[in-house]
Amino acid sequence: MQFEFATATRIVFGAGKLREAGAIAKEFGLHALVVTGRDSRRAEALLKILRDAGVTATNFSVSGEPEISTIEAGVAQAKRAGCELVIGFGGGSALDAGKAIAAMLTNDGELLDYLEVIGRGQPLTKSPAPFIAIPTTAGTGSEVTRNAVLASPEHKVKVSLRSPLMLAKVALVDPELTYDLPPALTASTGLDALTQLIEPFVCSRANPTTDGLCVEGIQRAVRSLRVAFTDGKNARAREDMALASLHGGLALANAGLGAVHGFAGPIGGMFPAPHGAICAALLPHVMAANLRALRERAPDGEALRRYDEVAHWLTGQTQATADEGAKWVAELVRDLQILGLSRYGVRAEHISDVVAKAANASSMKANPIALTAEELAETLRAAL
Repeated sequence: MQFEFATATRIVFGAGKLREAGAIAKEFGLHALVVTGRDSRRAEALLKILRDAGVTATNFSVSGEPEISTIEAGVAQAKRAGCELVIGFGGGSALDAGKAIAAMLTNDGELLDYLEVIGRGQPLTKSPAPFIAIPTTAGTGSEVTRNAVLASPEHKVKVSLRSPLMLAKVALVDPELTYDLPPALTASTGLDALTQLIEPFVCSRANPTTDGLCVEGIQRAVRSLRVAFTDGKNARAREDMALASLHGGLALANAGLGAVHGFAGPIGGMFPAPHGAICAALLPHVMAANLRALRERAPDGEALRRYDEVAHWLTGQTQATADEGAKWVAELVRDLQILGLSRYGVRAEHISDVVAKAANASSMKANPIALTAEELAETLRAAL
């Protein structure tokens, strides 16, 4: 058994913990670039906390999912303002943009020097500017991952800037920041979190440390995702989902993912579809495809037993089978009103192109079994 475990230098979790952001930021500098989503007004409370602590803030808004040009603009603004640290405040897009900006503030050359797949894939050589991650959704777990997912419209794909050096100095997770999320966003981000707990548990690189995180996270998501969807102010449900998301980020960063995320990168790069919505639409179909392939080609493997365990936690029934677990997920996706991928423009004529790109995605490499092109195509067709 061999594995590594790395995460943010410090994790601060709990309702109301945003109030500590000023003192935390001041440890790293007196001028922060605050990277937010499209509506920077959501960060007003954070900006006041920073001001009260004597930390100057320069705002940088990310409209939609970050592109290479987004990072270049953010780096330029941070340098002009003389920012000493970067704070990502928002969903996965804001956090990933913040991570990438912090990395490129200190490393020479251009972003393509370091990007996977479409770039030269060189390792970062210098520690990024100090980065503090403050998520406002419960889904991506980006606050504790070592990569930033960026879109390249030119290549019609999403790729990663990846390095252990990119782990946040502080991940500050305050469930209160998710209370106002609308039901649709709660559903898609919550199902992204659930995906990022199931995939690492069944993947080919699972390890005992991430297993424990996945078990705890799945159980919390099972009892609370529906509640958070229907009652966004429910403090216990929001806390559970924030912790499930955090655990998913810890697990995926230290084990791996699978075919859901293998598909999500290419689809997100080719179509205007939010990452969480893509994962939600794909999850039950990928689970079903993996189960069929495992029974055909690896019936005595560990992965099938793990899918049975997942089914026990999902259904609450100790005798539940893997198929019943996949059915439970399909029912959850339907109850949370998740739309098929055709809603975002994915059509039958796109399947071969998506499959070709997904087959080379880094996340696909940890899937519990290698799916054939035909199996991938069938899975994507079912998710339309």
